Amino acid sequence: MTSLLLACPALSAAAEPSAARQKELIHLVRQDCGSCHGMTLQGGLGPALLPATLAGKPAESLVATIIGGRPGTPMPPWHRFLAEDEAQWIVAKLMTGFPQ
Repeated sequence: MTSLLLACPALSAAAEPSAARQKELIHLVRQDCGSCHGMTLQGGLGPALLPATLAGKPAESLVATIIGGRPGTPMPPWHRFLAEDEAQWIVAKLMTGFPQ
């Protein structure tokens, strides 16, 4: 994780969510994101969200996709439910292997 944070300065500045909020975010990703990206995040209607498939993608772009969605696609914006630093935390976790 440290090397990811060094490679992505925008992610290193993100505040770590509280343990309770981390649990909520994990549930959100597994359930809500999983409904399109697959319950194991291996893909479905949306692409896989695994470290190998996210490798080389700019973290800032992934955060922007989470916050703003992708117009013209089924990917909705999540800005009503997540702060940008929470989206940064999610991206950092997705890029290193998302917790159960």
